[in-house]
Amino acid sequence: MKDRLYQIIFEHNTRSGKNFDIALILLVVLSMLAIMLETVEGLWYNYYKLFYYFEWFFTIIFSVEFILRLYCAPSKKDYILSFYGIIDIISVLPSYLSFFIPGAQAFLIIRAMRLMRLFRIFKLTNYTNAGSQLKEAVAASKPKIIVFVFFVVTFVTIVGTAMFYVEGRENGFSSIPKSIYWAVVTMTTVGYGDIAPLTPLGQLLSAVLMITGYGVIAVPTGIISTEMAKAERTNKHMGCSLCQDSNAPLEGRFCMSCGKKL
Repeated sequence: MKDRLYQIIFEHNTRSGKNFDIALILLVVLSMLAIMLETVEGLWYNYYKLFYYFEWFFTIIFSVEFILRLYCAPSKKDYILSFYGIIDIISVLPSYLSFFIPGAQAFLIIRAMRLMRLFRIFKLTNYTNAGSQLKEAVAASKPKIIVFVFFVVTFVTIVGTAMFYVEGRENGFSSIPKSIYWAVVTMTTVGYGDIAPLTPLGQLLSAVLMITGYGVIAVPTGIISTEMAKAERTNKHMGCSLCQDSNAPLEGRFCMSCGKKL
């Protein structure tokens, strides 16, 4: 049984392991949504009991998952000290710490770091190139773009959540979703100005986000441009389009089989 559990939980290149990772990621996303919506005053007032039950439902699920990982791990010490092991621990600690430290539940948003497991799924995904250069470039860039978007979403979620607790409702950051909206507007350098940080720490986070935004905007363009250049070079040296001889020399000007100009 232990070996079977190990295959499901740790062997992400198997069908059961991949399904387990996908189910885990869906649970993480749902728990994050519950944490965010909980900060919306109107929703909390009407459904605070439901949010409380959700919080402990996800906490128990992730606690059981951590115990199973610890049980199956060949080296328990290595797992606990690994990157994913540390993330698994700190993602469930806030709920238990709330019994001793009021307000510790605020750090439950750290669960977003568990989405890093998406990288393991992307390693298993196969992408095929299409016929045209643009389609080939977009297809080749897809894993990188998805990882890039995932990073941006995670980053603005963490910064937006931090700004909610740093600035507070009195400075216009009335909920985590609204704070994330501010983070997206700031990172994209749009800057509507409807919300602005007033505290020194909030202004520091804002400056870091704006500087990061300048570098982030150029990333997708650079990725697709690089892949388009690769696709162009590949198509240029695919061989003869007339006789389909793929053994034509890359430096040659004419096909050695039929004489067509390359």
